[in-house]
Amino acid sequence: MSGISYLTQLACPECGLSVSADQIQTFCTACTSPWLAKYDLAAVRQVLDRDQMHSRPKGMWRWAELLPVREPTNRITLGEGDTPLLKLERLGAQLGLDNLYLKEEGVNPTGSFKARGLAAAIAKAKELGIRKVIIPTAGNAGGALAAYAARAGMQACVVMPEDTPRANCIESEIAGAEVLQVQGNISDAAKIVARRAQNEGWFDVSTFKEPYRLEGKKVMGYELAEAFTWRLPDVIIYPTGGGTGLVGMAKAFDELEALGWLENSQRPRLVSVQASGCAPVVKAFDIGAVDCEFWVGAHTVASGLRVPKSFAGRLILRDIRRSSGTALAVEDKLILKAQRNLAQVEGVFGAPEGAATLAAVDLLHERGWIAAHEYVVCFNTGMGLKYI
Repeated sequence: MSGISYLTQLACPECGLSVSADQIQTFCTACTSPWLAKYDLAAVRQVLDRDQMHSRPKGMWRWAELLPVREPTNRITLGEGDTPLLKLERLGAQLGLDNLYLKEEGVNPTGSFKARGLAAAIAKAKELGIRKVIIPTAGNAGGALAAYAARAGMQACVVMPEDTPRANCIESEIAGAEVLQVQGNISDAAKIVARRAQNEGWFDVSTFKEPYRLEGKKVMGYELAEAFTWRLPDVIIYPTGGGTGLVGMAKAFDELEALGWLENSQRPRLVSVQASGCAPVVKAFDIGAVDCEFWVGAHTVASGLRVPKSFAGRLILRDIRRSSGTALAVEDKLILKAQRNLAQVEGVFGAPEGAATLAAVDLLHERGWIAAHEYVVCFNTGMGLKYI
């Protein structure tokens, strides 16, 4: 695999406190904020050339200098990363957009973008000597945790709502994880995870409650920049449950700018897409709040979007506003219509969460928020087969 990690420390984006990245960390308890991994980017700039990256063996770990795992033997992989960026010619013409693209994350191991974050988190947990990992999940994160924990020789426990798609339960069980199904939503699962972590010594790998899932997800931003020959697209439309990918890509763009690798200084306008039945980020954005409130009675066909409150609401809102982006809620009927249309017009059977981004594109173009000539990237975060 590629070279050494230039990870230096973890820092709190709220209070600026820094802590060691070579000890087990969770989040900044003083600010209830995620830790963000920091790298010696000046040193990376001296040793890496962006044009070298494309010639390295494919996969997420070709960016090892900018990822948190120090020892190459700890960089566990199932082949995650370097997913296709598909130009949607026919669907774009249908919607009146000249440059509509889909980042197809459904081809990742375990069938979703969750493979990226869990690969990084479990690899770093292994390096830090953690042996037992636990996660609350709305679906795909559970299967990814189970698979990467099995690959690393670690114990795994997955706690999911009882109405989680059956495929997610099966893939977690078959990889050897203990699976608990609970009444309620992911927030109810998170309460059980917190208790077991405190009482039984499990390490909690919840979204943003450890620092490294974010690092795996940020690689999506690196890949986009590389695919567009280091010129960022105009708009990125992202389905937002926990929001790790959105925050991760914003972090990736900051890092690429510091490295001097970007050909354009203008950042993509980030669009957070949620379901009408669970839209805490959209509500907070619309009223100008700095954080999200808990969404009572969350419901949607897109299980990955049924997250009543992200732990990193402040970061999500900050990154959207910093990019001059927006947040948008779409109805389930439009999600299902877009899912079918994507399959019939472009041959991609996407997850409902991914389909939500295409429903949002249509609405944003109608409103004049997206121009016909702009480069627009939607994210399909998982394969539709897992929701049958």
